[in-house]
Amino acid sequence: MKVHEAVAQRIQELCKERGITVNGLAHLAAIPPSTIKNILYGISLNPGVATIKMLCDGLDITLEEFFDAEVFRQLEQEIE
Repeated sequence: MKVHEAVAQRIQELCKERGITVNGLAHLAAIPPSTIKNILYGISLNPGVATIKMLCDGLDITLEEFFDAEVFRQLEQEIE
């Protein structure tokens, strides 16, 4: 699994846990729904920290909480 896939999976997990849609998250995070959809559909392969921070703010979690998930612990090393 690649980093962008892990980010997309984590966003989906958090939305499911909170019972919100992508549009709902976009509203909470004050970012366009297309930004989130581009991450989820693999169009945006390198979502910026600022975007992830805005998502975290909308979800009322920290960056640490966002990345403290099994999906990130399972990532393979990108550079060998």
